[in-house]
Amino acid sequence: MVTDINALLLSILPEIGLVILIFLVLVLDMAWSRKRQGNLGMFVFAGLLVIMAISLVFVRFPEEGVLTWGGMLRMDGTNFVFRLLALAGGAITVLFAMDDEKLGKRGEFYLLLLVSILGMSLMASAADLIMLYLAIETTSIPLYVLAGFFVNEPKSVEAGIKYMLFGAMSSAVMLFGFTWLFGFSGTTQLYELSARLTEGAIPLAAVGTATVLVLVGFAFKISAAPLHFWAPDIYEGSPTPVAGFLSTASKAAGFAVLMRVMLVVFPEFSNFWSVLLAVVASLSMVVGNYLALTQKNIKRLLAYSSIAQAGYILIGVAAHNSLGISGTIYYLMAYLVTNLAAFGIVSVVGKTVGSDEIASYAGLSRRSPKLALAMLVAMLSLGGIPPFAGFFGKLLVFTSAIQSGMVWLAFVGIANAVVGLYYYLNVLKVIYLYRSEDEEKSMPVLRNSRVALIICVIGIFLLGIIMAPWFNGASSAALSLINF
Repeated sequence: MVTDINALLLSILPEIGLVILIFLVLVLDMAWSRKRQGNLGMFVFAGLLVIMAISLVFVRFPEEGVLTWGGMLRMDGTNFVFRLLALAGGAITVLFAMDDEKLGKRGEFYLLLLVSILGMSLMASAADLIMLYLAIETTSIPLYVLAGFFVNEPKSVEAGIKYMLFGAMSSAVMLFGFTWLFGFSGTTQLYELSARLTEGAIPLAAVGTATVLVLVGFAFKISAAPLHFWAPDIYEGSPTPVAGFLSTASKAAGFAVLMRVMLVVFPEFSNFWSVLLAVVASLSMVVGNYLALTQKNIKRLLAYSSIAQAGYILIGVAAHNSLGISGTIYYLMAYLVTNLAAFGIVSVVGKTVGSDEIASYAGLSRRSPKLALAMLVAMLSLGGIPPFAGFFGKLLVFTSAIQSGMVWLAFVGIANAVVGLYYYLNVLKVIYLYRSEDEEKSMPVLRNSRVALIICVIGIFLLGIIMAPWFNGASSAALSLINF
């Protein structure tokens, strides 16, 4: 365990950077005039890039991982990758938000977003039940407010209230599971809990109950069925950049916690929870894909798509082998850039046409060929078509299921991928084949959104064509979970 003060500070350098950035945004928001507040977004974006650069250059960890801050945090490859995912997701979200008149000049929006990113960074590092719960709530509470940020729009207010109520319920159930673990083991430290379970110090009935309760909380965070019911309404009512952030960075943080808890605390009971997760994955894929088929609203369609995507990603966790965990992390990288691109396009189109109905995308290929092409790339990546990032994500998790003997789960995943491809292609059919009275009018894409979309599309191609370096990074992160 690290005790040197310099090493301790270095281990939380990104979090320190985020706290400093939060303070600076708070001060500048009060000090700058209304006219200059439009620069806040660029300041936050630059700050997040600096923190990412600092993390890449200065933050180091032993290959086997190390506990710091009294065992509350763990520095390892998993923590390193998911920190960067949270920061990258936040930075791209800021770019999209800057072009939204209702968000771009609101300092409180950036403050809430940064606090949520701070919570996600701590979620990826948490090695103690207390720290884990605090990190989850630090992430969740700002997101409740962001979901209902447009207080003059009934759907946004409804989204914020629903998200808060359902989130509080799931957190309470998860916390109840944590109390079972603490009550029977006498410790909240994840790696000590693992040792107590291995020694048989906790009754099997208590372990099973705690596992189910904890999984209920995690299933809500990643919008997996049957705890998916909140996602469509919240995604539809939230500001579109916030919905994109919820579906990507927040989901990635949830999976980081799920993998660490399941693989570290319950490795001896993997036969139990892997089957449970396989059932949840299958249910998520079926529910998400088949309900998406009937959607007329693009944000609701992407919400059900997100539920199905959670099912695909869960396949890798259920396989609980090296390839499965590596594939899960790789999939989350691909999903981050893909879904942020999709929601970014929805944000751009929604501001111009004033509607999120799929029918309003008719003629988009003529109004903005480049925007239509970006949506083509995003939809095909979500559908798992090569040479885009989503193809390798699905290939890795399906292969891991076969490798672990869950051939049936891989078959369910492949069958659902075909169903999912249908409604993704249906959106593209509207974009490229349907005509609109307004198709002669060009659709402007503001500079910041254009930059964000370029970053996302490049990321989709890089992850889909140059797979090796990204997969190697995901594999290194996976090893720190499997060989802890």
